[in-house]
Amino acid sequence: MKLMKRVMAAALAASMAASMSACKSQAPAGEAAKTETQAQETSAGAKETQAQTGDGEQVTLRFSWWGGDSRHAATQKAAEAFMAKYPNIKVECEYGAWDGWTEKCATQLNGGTAPDLMQVNWNWLYQFSGDGSAFADINSLSAIDLSGFPENIVNQCVVGGKLQAVPISTTGKCFFWNKTTFEKAGLDTPKTIEDLINAGTVFKEKLGDDSYPLAMYQYERMLLMLYYLEAKYGKEWVVDGAVNYTYDEVKEGLDWICSLEDAHVLPKIELLLGDGATILEKNTKWANGKYAGFYEWDSANTKFVEALEPGQEFVLGDFITGIGEYDAGLTKISQCFAITEASEHKEEAALLLDFLMNDPEGVEIMGTERGIVVNETAGKILVEKDLLKGLTYEANQAVLGVANFTFDPNFENSELKDSTGVYYEVFENISADHSTTGDMAQYLIDEIERVQMENPY
Repeated sequence: MKLMKRVMAAALAASMAASMSACKSQAPAGEAAKTETQAQETSAGAKETQAQTGDGEQVTLRFSWWGGDSRHAATQKAAEAFMAKYPNIKVECEYGAWDGWTEKCATQLNGGTAPDLMQVNWNWLYQFSGDGSAFADINSLSAIDLSGFPENIVNQCVVGGKLQAVPISTTGKCFFWNKTTFEKAGLDTPKTIEDLINAGTVFKEKLGDDSYPLAMYQYERMLLMLYYLEAKYGKEWVVDGAVNYTYDEVKEGLDWICSLEDAHVLPKIELLLGDGATILEKNTKWANGKYAGFYEWDSANTKFVEALEPGQEFVLGDFITGIGEYDAGLTKISQCFAITEASEHKEEAALLLDFLMNDPEGVEIMGTERGIVVNETAGKILVEKDLLKGLTYEANQAVLGVANFTFDPNFENSELKDSTGVYYEVFENISADHSTTGDMAQYLIDEIERVQMENPY
């Protein structure tokens, strides 16, 4: 069997591009004098006072994130509000879609050209800064108020002896459906595995060969397989650096994914890629309702809603039952904000971070664009503004009710997760040839344990 050639994320990053935009800036202000001793002892407090009064040297911060259009718009608006409050600080915004973003950031971090403030995945702290070299110690920056953050969640961002990031939210995987398409097929949205299998048959008969109740790309299929295995066997995926499932169990999970293709529940990977998109929200068959569901992070639903053509109803689904006796809710820290160690303006970056996560104006603008916030201070603000509601909130509450499993820090390592990684190889191979699940099960186990061994934590 010929496996797809994998390329390390950092090597690819140089060829990746992402959308970039500069946010509006305010007029510069005068520079305030201060002694060297004051700068060392009260740097954060002094800089905050200077910014609030219009004093302080004019500085420029680079701020980067990935996401969909609604997140881009909200974050740019928050950056503009920050600049109005701190007129000596200009914020330049760099943003784009997820596809290729890890490679871009890896190159920036390796080359010392990363932005001052970055939205990061939790596993990046281990992957790019296991020794603490890439990101600044948040505890050394007094402008950031951590009093509203649960200690047990904050502590998950302590890597290499440093608090390298501030967690924004936790997120979980949920089933979402295009209710309109199911109604055209004469069906309710699925609640059991039997409902889902039946939907594949009905979709094919009533809506045509090009309509499917589920559509998921390679990495998402890995997560769907975990849902199946954890619902059936009730075990964490990785424990102490080793896959916690036997070869036979992993093969069973891969066979199950193949069975969904056979039952016309999932389109083959080849068909998905032939649609001309590498992510579902950009696929025209999602937009027009031909693909009617997916298993996705609660905080990611907005971009899928926005991609739908008018006249279609998008709903949160039940967790599929009938697989096994265990609740298989899967959660993780969805994203964090980190300040790069190479930044020459760490205190100003800390002010921006604190504005986004604690300031009532910044919190209100950001809303739930990055999921349901873990910061209790921000949560109270959103409740007071009647903003802690909607589909993201409902999905988050639903997954927390069944959340029995979490990720290990290496689960989303680039060698596994990204488009050149192991998960893509495995699910492309088994989709192309269902007889390869045995070989791919062993390969998946071996490669995961290799990555674990090379990236201890």
